[in-house]
Amino acid sequence: MDPRAIYNSLPLTIHQVEQVTGVSKSTLRFWEKTFDGYLEVERTRGRQRQYPPSSVQRVLTLKTLLRDEMYTIHGAKRKLGLAEENLSAAAGE
Repeated sequence: MDPRAIYNSLPLTIHQVEQVTGVSKSTLRFWEKTFDGYLEVERTRGRQRQYPPSSVQRVLTLKTLLRDEMYTIHGAKRKLGLAEENLSAAAGE
């Protein structure tokens, strides 16, 4: 399935994101919690996850960092500017 073709039917469900990116649903849920605020996941009234185009691209970015480039979770957070020390500095602490 060509990922660009399915982008036109956004937002995507978690199942569709799994098909497009090759990242399992359980991993997507884990990344949603671990990279809190980085993946913008919305919920329908029925509590179903919906991923906007920017989040699908971010899933692919995380996949590249964690699986291809072998970053640790902490290393990926630092690379993306999400590390604890970066967040504290941004908050003015």
